[in-house]
Amino acid sequence: MTIRVLIVDDQMMVREGFSVLLNAMDGIEVVGEAVDGREAIAQVAALRPDVVLMDIRMPQMNGLEATREIVASDTDAKVLVLTTFDLDEYVYQALRAGASGFLLKDASARQLADGVRVVAAGKALLAPSVTKRLIAEFSKISEARRLADPAGVGELTERETEVLVLIAQGLSNAEIADRLIVAESTIKTHVSRILVKLGLRDRTQAAVFAYETRLVTPA
Repeated sequence: MTIRVLIVDDQMMVREGFSVLLNAMDGIEVVGEAVDGREAIAQVAALRPDVVLMDIRMPQMNGLEATREIVASDTDAKVLVLTTFDLDEYVYQALRAGASGFLLKDASARQLADGVRVVAAGKALLAPSVTKRLIAEFSKISEARRLADPAGVGELTERETEVLVLIAQGLSNAEIADRLIVAESTIKTHVSRILVKLGLRDRTQAAVFAYETRLVTPA
């Protein structure tokens, strides 16, 4: 199936450049563009894209606010944040807003296309250059901002909690399966149950949850 993409950026050259790159890739089609967050929300409702490539700094409504509204709306669209700003605050805020992935705009055409495919498949995506910065950001969050009473954690089984911790450590399903010496299909089942029990959208939100509830602490 073709992955339908909406590109959101206030710079026309950026939008056109991404459109050319992605339309040249097999199985990907750019179905629309938006110049700010408000237009992005309207376009998501009208075009029903699979993936939204979202800039952060834009006039009218920024990408973080738009991401939050899109994720909360009745849509299956996944948001992949693209920015030139390799700053901790944006990484953390984008994921807290519900983005499924984060890439810098200097990513190659292949990395961009692969990122779209990963996010469309319901998986989490973090650029290698920002993964360590994200964990560093969690280490700076004050105790007051952490969840004092981790709602939902008690509903997880011991094995589900173990899987959640490994997700937060960045392991894939295959790597978790190897670590726990079980089938990968078993891990997929655990991940699905974790997301349902905690009311989370994807693995990215699961990782954020694990850090905020102190199931995992930055090294």
